[in-house]
Amino acid sequence: MGNRNNVTVFILLGLSQNKNVEILCFILFSFCYVAIWMGNLLIMISITCSPLINQPMYFFLNCLSLSDLSYTSTVTPKLLIDLLAERKTISYSNCMTQLFILHFLGGIEIFILTGMAYDRYVAICRPLHYTVIMSRQRCNTIITACCTGAFLHSASQFLLTIFLPFCGPNEIDHYFCDVYPLLKLACTDTYRIGVLVIVDSGLIALLAFVILMASYFLILYTIRAYPAESRAKALSTCSSHVTVVILFFAPVLFIYIRPATTLPEDKVFALFYTIIAPMFNPLIYTLRNMEMKDAMKKIWFRHLFLEGK
Repeated sequence: MGNRNNVTVFILLGLSQNKNVEILCFILFSFCYVAIWMGNLLIMISITCSPLINQPMYFFLNCLSLSDLSYTSTVTPKLLIDLLAERKTISYSNCMTQLFILHFLGGIEIFILTGMAYDRYVAICRPLHYTVIMSRQRCNTIITACCTGAFLHSASQFLLTIFLPFCGPNEIDHYFCDVYPLLKLACTDTYRIGVLVIVDSGLIALLAFVILMASYFLILYTIRAYPAESRAKALSTCSSHVTVVILFFAPVLFIYIRPATTLPEDKVFALFYTIIAPMFNPLIYTLRNMEMKDAMKKIWFRHLFLEGK
């Protein structure tokens, strides 16, 4: 424990050492961050201010948008500042705080996506019991379970890292604090801790992904006998969910399901679940969803019309 205090500040190597590339990334990710805020706020306001909030699917989507917004805000503002900074640093305490919050919000996102898949499974495979099974009380219980599971996951990642001794070097080859880059800097044998990280992060993500894919397989199997119109609507909804799942889970599994090593590609893959997925989620869920588009038109057109008067 005493050796840990030898490092009080970490240096983040960031995405690139080329200043021109960093400026280009700053411009690109600034637009992405604005789009994330606008898209997710648009979804949250449209759902909250319309009857859609009473439907379980949109209740979960509202929670997912809040999770996306919070998740990306844990990383992106610091990334944008560092892209213009000569020296990218983060204190030891801020690094551990970022790690905890990042895994907490990431865990919530994984579990909410699983909850949304369960909601679609019940809606399509057990439609007569849907309103009873997916009551508001059940939805609140699912969200509470998501937060509890995410907290336990994040706390375990935090505890695995907080007791590591860091006695130099202090350069993190990443743009945020994560477990694997920190394990690489620890001046002790981290093999067992690396295995625990795989079990805690990698296998949880893999299990959630398998459950999600299995639920959608059952849905596709069930709707094969549906009328063409109902089948098209179910396919549209499920394809949106599957797109989000793949966009988020593919890079997560690439990073966390393997042994505790860091690769240069990790930073690129991490961009997908910290910036790209939160930016595309609103587009995926609105452009392919007629109910969302109708709700947005009614709310925002009515607002503009009343303002015009």
